[in-house]
Amino acid sequence: MVSTEENLRAEIDSLRQEMTKLQDEMVAFRLAQKILIEVTRGCHCSPGGIIRGALQKTLDVCADVSCNAEKGSLFLLDPASGKIIDAILTRAEVTPEQRAKLIGNVLDKGLAGWVSRNLELGLITDTEQDDRWLTLPDQPYIVRSALGVPIINGKKELLGIITLLHSQTNHFTLRMAESMQAIAEHIGLVLENARLYGQLDTYSKALDNELEKGRQIQIDFLPYDLPKLDDWEIVACFHPAKQVAGDFYDAFTFDNNQIGLVIADVCDKGVGAALFMALFRSLIRIFSGEIQFRGTAAPILQAHKPKNSDWIGESNATNLAHQNALQAVRLTNNYVAEKHWQMSMFATLFFGVLDPKTGILSYINGGHEPLFIVNQDGIIKQLLNSTGPAVGMMPNMQFGIQQVHLERGDILIGYTDGVTEAKSPDGKLFTDNKLKEIVEKSANSASELMERIKDNLFNYMDDAPQFDDITILAVRRNY
Repeated sequence: MVSTEENLRAEIDSLRQEMTKLQDEMVAFRLAQKILIEVTRGCHCSPGGIIRGALQKTLDVCADVSCNAEKGSLFLLDPASGKIIDAILTRAEVTPEQRAKLIGNVLDKGLAGWVSRNLELGLITDTEQDDRWLTLPDQPYIVRSALGVPIINGKKELLGIITLLHSQTNHFTLRMAESMQAIAEHIGLVLENARLYGQLDTYSKALDNELEKGRQIQIDFLPYDLPKLDDWEIVACFHPAKQVAGDFYDAFTFDNNQIGLVIADVCDKGVGAALFMALFRSLIRIFSGEIQFRGTAAPILQAHKPKNSDWIGESNATNLAHQNALQAVRLTNNYVAEKHWQMSMFATLFFGVLDPKTGILSYINGGHEPLFIVNQDGIIKQLLNSTGPAVGMMPNMQFGIQQVHLERGDILIGYTDGVTEAKSPDGKLFTDNKLKEIVEKSANSASELMERIKDNLFNYMDDAPQFDDITILAVRRNY
């Protein structure tokens, strides 16, 4: 019968083994922490720099943990192909030529190659008595004991191999090997995360480059130079929330010297909205410049005259030209609704045609924010409210045409909802009322009013994130 003393000894031995195991696990955990800190510090580096930093830290710490291993190497492998992605030798004074030869030979015939093929620890207590060790003719240092440890991820794929070296025999023990195996499991997680971060970083930078190209292309769609006219001033502000935007503005001259004015906001944000922004802008320009109606002016004008009023242009020819151009909204609506209905994309859009000689502005407001007409004294004379639905929702929608007269000193202000829905750092909206307060102060130019709006808006936002595109268009008839 087993004595109580023997039972106690067995229990103590078991506790010692458990304590040793826990100590090894603690060492492994602390090592993983050190490596992870190195990866975190390197997040501002290139993907290759992050991986190399993690490898170097891994090898340095492993060499120290394993009873001061004198030299070592760490190979990072591609799990799919098994090829070396990167390799680091530590505390080894070798030339680049020697380094390349070492890496190639040891992974083919040496201990690292054996570990790679068998996916298990390789412990060599005496290199002269173990054929797994490859001694090169021009070996730059003496190695008598070695330890090879596989780094394996959760999918049982080989991520890397650690090889630790010492100039004395029997330097590495079985316990050291088992401790290193526990460490390698944690290292596998860290290196896998570093590798995935590198891939994500590479993809993210490639995507950013593509978006930057898209931003440049989109900027090219906006008018490089706004029309410069005697007695008129046209200015604009475009501030996208992301690299590409769904807002746009336009100002262009027709062959008959009339001026087209557009401000619009495509639903949604990002790349999809930016592509449709380009589509809407192109369609409005093409359709407004190419439409030719058959028949006499009078019947056409009678059929499309503004509600509750007559055409106020100086001639039927001018009124007809405005009416023809504005039919671009109807054609754009039908094209988008019929050809791209599955995308459920539409735009709120204001399109006006201005006669710079008379100040007559004919317009359609397709579901867009009301535009202000404010005089020299800051009095809001009129709001140009919606005359139809958003453009592109359904085919054959009706869009009413309206006309106004811009007198000298009047400023027309159009904006997108990114202005009124901008938020302060504490989450409060800028609001229509705040914009109205700014507009109601007298301004001597469209530029002065534009700068006042921008200053108030961006000061209000401060460092709060911008959630929507901000676009403003201002047109003033000078004295």
